[in-house]
Amino acid sequence: MGNRIPEELIEKIQRTSDIVDVISEYVQLKKQGRNYFGLCPFHGEKSPSFSVSADKQIFHCFGCGAGGNVFSFLIQHEGYSFIEAAQHLADKANIELPAIAPEQGRTVSKDAEKMIEAHELLKKFYHHLLVNTKEGQPALDYLLNRGFTKEIIDSFEIGYALDSWDFISKFLVKRGFNPSLMEEAGLLIKKNNADEYFDRFRNRIMFPITDHHGMTIAFSGRVLGDEKPKYLNSPETKVFNKSKLLYNFHRARVHIRKNQQVVLFEGFADVISSTRAGVEHAIATMGTSLTEEQAKIIRRNVSEVILCYDSDSAGIEATMRASKLLKEFGCQIKVAMIPDGLDPDDYIKKQGPEKFKNDVIGASVPLMTFKMNYYRRGKNLHNEGERLQYIDHVILELSKLESAVEKEIYLKQLSKEFDLSMEVLKDQLHQKEQQTKPQQAPQQKRTEQQFKRAPIQSKRLLPAFHTAERMLIGHMLRSKDIAEKVLERLGLQFNIEEHKAIVTYLYGYYEEGNEENVSAFLSKLPSPELQHIVSNIAMISLNTDVSEQELSDYIKQVLNHQKMLMIKEKEAEKNEAERNKQFKEAAQIAMEIIQLKQALKT
Repeated sequence: MGNRIPEELIEKIQRTSDIVDVISEYVQLKKQGRNYFGLCPFHGEKSPSFSVSADKQIFHCFGCGAGGNVFSFLIQHEGYSFIEAAQHLADKANIELPAIAPEQGRTVSKDAEKMIEAHELLKKFYHHLLVNTKEGQPALDYLLNRGFTKEIIDSFEIGYALDSWDFISKFLVKRGFNPSLMEEAGLLIKKNNADEYFDRFRNRIMFPITDHHGMTIAFSGRVLGDEKPKYLNSPETKVFNKSKLLYNFHRARVHIRKNQQVVLFEGFADVISSTRAGVEHAIATMGTSLTEEQAKIIRRNVSEVILCYDSDSAGIEATMRASKLLKEFGCQIKVAMIPDGLDPDDYIKKQGPEKFKNDVIGASVPLMTFKMNYYRRGKNLHNEGERLQYIDHVILELSKLESAVEKEIYLKQLSKEFDLSMEVLKDQLHQKEQQTKPQQAPQQKRTEQQFKRAPIQSKRLLPAFHTAERMLIGHMLRSKDIAEKVLERLGLQFNIEEHKAIVTYLYGYYEEGNEENVSAFLSKLPSPELQHIVSNIAMISLNTDVSEQELSDYIKQVLNHQKMLMIKEKEAEKNEAERNKQFKEAAQIAMEIIQLKQALKT
């Protein structure tokens, strides 16, 4: 791996790239003892089984078995080649790498690369047109009048597309971009029955849409005049899939970590407005309902989510749907309620940024409180029938809560407001809980399957020889001296094929003069499967010093297993000889079996 980059540079990258810092950009980690734990980014789970060792510079998931070093993480999580992972880490550490041919280690197609390149170029061009030209002045004035600051315009790299049918078409062709590919990228539109193209975006304020690494992959253009639609978005392409993307995620990630909370909006305009108001841990879906993929991304990074959707009927329904999905993934939900049917952008313009930050986001309420307000809408609670309907709705929602304390709090609210006894309310709640159990079963089953983890090797009882091999490898990873002793006394006589392969690479690693370093050794392994096994073994708690007796016992267990296999083979041969009435041969084999069994005791 990585033989196209000098070994000393790979080692330098590894030394300067702390695995905890790198993984923390993708996973919310909390320190427990010597290691850090979080939700595994490689499989769905509600309880953290993903461990990162700062001492050893490795990670391992005890749920799905994924593991490796800082390079492995980026390769598995981002789909990078080793070259791309090294380049990514080198860029972060300001380490200059030698020029590498672009086709080496490619994980995205050339077409996708050209699409991203075109979007990056146009982002800069559109931004230049907005802030530096007379053609862009009306659009700039519009934004400034709407409360946008020059800092926000620069930060979000907002731009302007000229009122022209073919300026961008010619601009891209002149710079060597294939117009057919640019049509596929969503930047151009082909004329009917002609080999000509025209610009998709014209006379619009351009909002770049970036992926989670900050690369521009699409645009949303807001019209300046009366043309429809008001917002024109890029179509889905090879590089833009809105169901897997959260707007502003790459900018907000550091603020999400700092606040241990994320604010989720419905659209990018609300995110930009909220950032102006000082709410920087803001992200948004791309004009669609929240998807499972987006919910997974959110949960891997944070547990508390504030939903801030529009306060009209559609926004409230969207809040209910999103909260249900996020709850399934183990998120704690609060809702920021905006009065007067306003959306976040309108509220900020009307009431100001401070009031939005303090009285809307800062005053967000628990999901159950939001639901109680939701069920009150349009009801006359002085009317007995509507009052009973409201209470029934609330108790049904309470029956879905897991926390007994929460149930008690909201039952007391109902009891006080409607002068009902707690006993009656608790009886009705119990009835609802009994009724809803069968209905919840399919959903619970789906959720359990969703979070079902791969079998965990360490949770089943391993044969003694298997455990002995793992313990030997664990000590060999920590000590070159022990590895030499095992080489002399055991060599490659490991019973598990993967273990045999690992020690072969480990002997070679030490033979090359390398020192004990699990993270560096992982880079020498040719497959993720072997990396996963080594990272799992390296996480075993071992005594700092291993005694000669302990080492001998492990080696004996490994060798004895081979003898046991031989005994079984001999017993099968003896039985076969007896069936064929070859009693002399059977007696001879029986003697061999006795000798083998005696050898086990020595």
